[in-house]
Amino acid sequence: MNFEDKFKIDIENLKNDMAIEHMTVTDEDILMLEKYSKKEISMNDAINNIIKGEL
Repeated sequence: MNFEDKFKIDIENLKNDMAIEHMTVTDEDILMLEKYSKKEISMNDAINNIIKGEL
């Protein structure tokens, strides 16, 4: 399984898990997770973006 296929499956699982908690995963959230998984941004950058609301 290539990276893109695995990432899509992981995102679908995440969406399902979050839905159980009445939370949603936005396209911006997915973009940030993808950038993090490709090491385009660091964990600190991701956390700062979440805190600032700049997804």
